[in-house]
Amino acid sequence: MRKTYLSPSILSADFAHLGEDIRCVKEGGATYLHYDVMDGRFVPSISFGMPVLRSVRKITDLVLDVHLMIEEPERYIDEFADCGADIITIHQEACRDLKGTLAGIRERGLKAGVVIKPGTPNQVLADVLDQVDMILLMTVEPGFGGQAYIPSSTEKIRELRSMLDARGLQTDIEVDGGIKKENLQTVLDAGANVIVAGSAVFAGDIRQNVRDFLTIMQR
Repeated sequence: MRKTYLSPSILSADFAHLGEDIRCVKEGGATYLHYDVMDGRFVPSISFGMPVLRSVRKITDLVLDVHLMIEEPERYIDEFADCGADIITIHQEACRDLKGTLAGIRERGLKAGVVIKPGTPNQVLADVLDQVDMILLMTVEPGFGGQAYIPSSTEKIRELRSMLDARGLQTDIEVDGGIKKENLQTVLDAGANVIVAGSAVFAGDIRQNVRDFLTIMQR
């Protein structure tokens, strides 16, 4: 059985007490923490960058799953590595030299991932499937939290898992956008095994929300 991971997105955390929210995530049983970097160019929003990541690294040993929603991410791989990232995922649509940038991430000793938007076909990843540790499928348009899951994403997850299986690859499939307890089983059944959840984790009792997600994921 493929191992599953919950990666709560701190984009939905309360930054007035971010450290406490992160502690709640860990106490609930999560082992990953999702960190969304937005530049105001590749996506309309601006989030946070290296200084916050460096501070987060100081207070937690959770796996820092860094999603770069930025133009030309190759410019910043070393900086995010130095700030404590464990996994860096970059957008196929934003990267001039995808293969070279993925290789650069792995040369830093990190796990390398590639991301595509909902409208980008899985087939654009055919040449890098064996060069990544994780593939992130956006299940909403990137740039804003709180959006509803795009139903057609389910078939896209299933298709990608089939592509990986055909090559004998056990690559992680991460999904991000609109994932709630109500549709969690759907994406797991389709082949996803790394689950990003923002408002569904950080709204209300964080520890209990994490436990509820993990209960479903570990069935």
